[in-house]
Formats: sequence, C-alpha cells, structure tokens
Amino acid sequence: MNPMDTIDTQARTPEELPGVVTRLFRGVVYAESDEKVWQSLITLESQARDYVAVLGLDLILDESEGYAFLRSREDPEGDLPRLIPRRRLTFDVSLLLALLRGRMLEFDTNSSELRLIMTEQEITDMVAVFLPESSNQARILDRLGANIKKVVELGFLRKLRGQADTYEVARILKAYVDAQWLEEFDARLADYRASLTGGPLTATGTTEGELP
Repeated sequence: MNPMDTIDTQARTPEELPGVVTRLFRGVVYAESDEKVWQSLITLESQARDYVAVLGLDLILDESEGYAFLRSREDPEGDLPRLIPRRRLTFDVSLLLALLRGRMLEFDTNSSELRLIMTEQEITDMVAVFLPESSNQARILDRLGANIKKVVELGFLRKLRGQADTYEVARILKAYVDAQWLEEFDARLADYRASLTGGPLTATGTTEGELP
C-alpha cells in the first residue's frame, strides 16, 4: 500500500466540518465515547470556532479533560436569540451541583486518581446537612433520588454499570460550575438559609439557578 494513501485516508478534511458542528449541536462531544468526531474536531478546531462564532456561539473545548460543547455568547442588549438555551434548575439541583463541584475540587487536590466515584449514600450524606429537618425521611430520600436522576440527565453524573447506586462525577462539571456560578449560588444559598429561619431575603430573591 502506498503510504500516501494511508495519510489521505486519515486526513480530516473541511468537508467533515458540518457533521462535527451538527454533532456539537446535539450535545457534549466526549473523546472517550465519540472518538471519530473528537479527532475530527481536534483537527478542525480553528474552523469549528469560526463556524459557530457566526451563529453567536463559543466552542468550549478541553483537550486534557476530553470534552467539547457549544455555549451562547453573552448578549448584553438581548437582541440575539439563544441557539443554546439556558437550563433552569431548581434550588435542590443547584445545591447538588455546587456540592459535587466542591467535592471534585477536594478530590483533585488530595487524590492522584482521575475518576471521582461516589455512592448514592455518600451523595445523600453530603447533601443531608443542607436539608431542612423533617419527620418524613422517606419523602426526603425520594426527593434526593429525583435530584440525582436529574443530574444524571444533565450529564454531570454517570451511573456505573454493574455497581448498584454508584456514580462517576463527570469532569465536564468543572466547565459549567465555575467560580462565578458558585459565587452567584452562594447568594441563593444565603436566601435559602434565611427562609428556613424566617430571616429577610437578599436582593436576589430567588433560590432557582440556571446553567449557561
């Protein structure tokens, strides 16, 4: 076989660009599970950024962590429609995301492992100290179970096969729950604690959150 034929076969051409961008519009691209698309994206990164920029989007790509996704650019005047809508979150889900992000930071600081694995019981114990006291423990657990399921749907927890009630915390959580998000959530958490004690709310006046 001519070596040049192999090079030509493996080359990533601009004709692949629309397919790569279409895949990004469908959701997060992971190096591990979308290897072919990922390799095309890495090769065509510059073209992909220019392509989506025309649509008011930014390409968020972390090669070391192995993920990429699209995010709408901030439009202070609000004139442009958002192609990637923000996702509204309940306070409970926002709290769970914030705590998982904090646990990941602690894990990255103190462990040499790459994957943060948590059982459902560990997640429950982590969240329990922030929940209001209730005599209906079953209701609290059902509510927490629903929140965990929502975080799985969002792609920030992955249930491990063959291991009951065990999850991997997805690394992409770092890209969504950043320092600014956590700062804004801290204000909502203060409101939440004030509401439990009957204290005044701050100017934020809401316990809901959203993801960009």
